[in-house]
Amino acid sequence: MLSDVISKDKTQAFLFCNEAIVRGALESDVKVVAFYPGSPVSEILDTFYQISNDFDIKMEIATNEKVALEIVAGASMGGQRSLIAMKSVGLNVASDTFFSLGYTGVNKGCVLVFADDPFCHSSQSEEDGRFFASNSYIPMLEPTDPVEAKRMTKAAFDISEKFQTIVLVRTTTRINHQSTVVPLEPLNRTEFRKASFREFNRKYATVGLKARAFKLKMLERRERIREDFEESEFNTIIEGTANIGVIVSGVSYNYVREVSNKLEINPPILKLGTTYPLPKNLISSFIKDLEGVIVVEELSPYLEIQLKAIAKDSNPNLKVYGKESGHFSEAFEYNIPIVFNVFKEIYKIETPIDYDAIVSRADELKSILPVRIPVFCPGCPHRATFWALQKAVTGKSNQIALINDIGCYSMLLLNSEIYPKLHGDDLMLSMGATLGSGSGISLAANEKVISVIGDSTFFHAGLPGMINICHHNENVIVIVLDNSVTAMTGQQTNPGTGYSPPNNPKNKIQIEDVLKGIGFKNIIINDCFDAKNCIPSFKKALEEPGPTVIISRGPCALWNDRRKRTRGEKIQPFYVDQDVCRKCHTCMKDFYCPAISMDSQEKQYTDENGKLWQGFSSYISPELCDGCGVCSILCPYTNHENRSEKDVIKFHEKQREVRHDL
Repeated sequence: MLSDVISKDKTQAFLFCNEAIVRGALESDVKVVAFYPGSPVSEILDTFYQISNDFDIKMEIATNEKVALEIVAGASMGGQRSLIAMKSVGLNVASDTFFSLGYTGVNKGCVLVFADDPFCHSSQSEEDGRFFASNSYIPMLEPTDPVEAKRMTKAAFDISEKFQTIVLVRTTTRINHQSTVVPLEPLNRTEFRKASFREFNRKYATVGLKARAFKLKMLERRERIREDFEESEFNTIIEGTANIGVIVSGVSYNYVREVSNKLEINPPILKLGTTYPLPKNLISSFIKDLEGVIVVEELSPYLEIQLKAIAKDSNPNLKVYGKESGHFSEAFEYNIPIVFNVFKEIYKIETPIDYDAIVSRADELKSILPVRIPVFCPGCPHRATFWALQKAVTGKSNQIALINDIGCYSMLLLNSEIYPKLHGDDLMLSMGATLGSGSGISLAANEKVISVIGDSTFFHAGLPGMINICHHNENVIVIVLDNSVTAMTGQQTNPGTGYSPPNNPKNKIQIEDVLKGIGFKNIIINDCFDAKNCIPSFKKALEEPGPTVIISRGPCALWNDRRKRTRGEKIQPFYVDQDVCRKCHTCMKDFYCPAISMDSQEKQYTDENGKLWQGFSSYISPELCDGCGVCSILCPYTNHENRSEKDVIKFHEKQREVRHDL
């Protein structure tokens, strides 16, 4: 709960890990924060969004991660403690500035929390961001739980100021989404007072001669940090009796402890919390008398490779069990069964516990469940857009190449069977890549290219690609899905929203104004909820050469519900009049709205021509319907513009309260 995050009286609280990180930053007297949202760290942004005014914290949701990093780095150089959080693919976007900061350093404490996403829960790739630390010479800490995440966040500020460098706190999805009881310490907040950039008498420019001098200092700094990390409280040796030990970091430590208990073994364990630069002396001391070591780490053999290099001097006969030995995979997350089976083999233990049988039985039980395809929310503007686009490409499906991007609309990839004519699984790479790759395909292939991009992604990474399309007059249709927020990660604001945290008015950047400024001539704005009237503009764009930009505009349903709740408005749902429904199920078969299902009782209707319509009518759940009204537009037996009693889909007689859980 938010009250626990900001509590001044409690000594402990049950916190989500991302909340614990915020609490650690508050206790460290952070003054400036900046973000671009991305799961699994979005809640760090969301929590600061709610509290920044109360704690006199300067906060910005930046256009992308690179800009956000530059904001907090500049704040540190200007004399304020600062923090940023992003997912690892966001660090790719920020890496140009990030690597330069490794050279220049910073001034006041500057902490970068970044999260890897093993198993690609919400990412397009399994990336091991630990190599960012070693490649940039920037120190890195890795927590195993929310308690340690809070402690490391606080320690990171101190390390940053001691060595005048940005500090990484690396998490993974399973760490970010943990919850537990977290000890709280006093907030001891101080008044925000602007400092002076000049008073620190430092230079941060790096190029040529300056960069070479910085490189030497950076190498010297790394060794000083390594010496500190040899004694770090975050590196722990758990004594054991076995001659095969375990080296582990991050969430895998939790698996190791539980598996050890289940197998009733007591291996010596080195839990590493400072994973760059590694404490070589501590590792050497731990392995010197061991016969073997199991390295438990998700993704790449980052620790394993460095351990082998260290072992050549301290214990050349050490047997290392890890990824390169074939015991662990470099793919996906680990869990208790995976670690259990490896430990059972290496320690040669007979046990009645059979996780393979348990998983097999679970898969067998799941096999009888119906397949449930993820779909867009009730009232989502993208559903209406893609319905209209699918109608427009009828007969030309094999003549188009649809290039998708990262956002809620990337779910089109999972809905390829629902929208088969769109080829929604053709191509999707990274934020903004729809434009550059779309341009390349238009040059190389005969198909008409349709590039889809969201409003937040347009500002984040789309502008260079848009400029390129306009400059080269590419034969590309760009559909900008403008739903007013960064919806997929929790409805955070973007430059097109009109306000920013915490609900302060900001300059609203109109996408069409940006496009006109770039030089686009053919710009069309569609009201996506007026679905049938959107079809002609899509058809026309398919026939015309050169670039066309179609802005498909309609608010995110969840975000719009929040706005309605703030204004005290109610939602006007629709319902199917069972007495006149023809049972054609167009609303179900064509639109796939979760609010629409099939009624449980068979009914009959005889129309004015004496034709009998018999079967199961469609049913609209008033609890789920968001009132967008598109289903009433699609229904062939409803006149959306001139309503009458003959209509099948009508306004519900009751309005419903806006859901308060959104």
